[in-house]
Amino acid sequence: MILHIKYMVSQRCIMLVKEELKKLGLHYVIVELGVVEIMEDIRGELLEILKKNLLESGLELLDNKKSILIEKIKILIIEMVHYTDELPEVNYSNYISEKLDHDYTYLANIFSEVKGITIQQYIIANKIERVKELLLYGELNLTEISYKLNYSSVAHLSNQFKKVTGLTPSFFKQLKDKKRVALESM
Repeated sequence: MILHIKYMVSQRCIMLVKEELKKLGLHYVIVELGVVEIMEDIRGELLEILKKNLLESGLELLDNKKSILIEKIKILIIEMVHYTDELPEVNYSNYISEKLDHDYTYLANIFSEVKGITIQQYIIANKIERVKELLLYGELNLTEISYKLNYSSVAHLSNQFKKVTGLTPSFFKQLKDKKRVALESM
């Protein structure tokens, strides 16, 4: 039986879901971001207990096709931006359409209708969060970050970063450095 879970976006979520399944005596085949395959076919009270336990942990068991499709889009984008070393060099719309085996216009319309933002806006928001992470780690400079996240230039990354956060990437990095100095002087 395949289950789809909303808000399952990290390794920590995967561990939490595995633990919940184990508590209920359920055996999983696969536990990935947003998707769980279990050996048993669960219904009724056991399914309700799983729903309740997941909800208490901030996760939600999905049961309608539209919600499942939107979650698949979100998971694909999160994996693409946060968990791969290099973003695909093909157009995002082609990549998403191919991976989910649906027409991109259909996916984009459903996503916008339910989430209130476009897929492109969601990708940008995730890319900016990834830029923040990489700036905070301090292992890559802005040129390397822009290359890693497939920006056409450092200027494009900087403009998009400022548009989303209200700060330039260098000012954001300075804020982090000032906080660290302040903490170290205590």
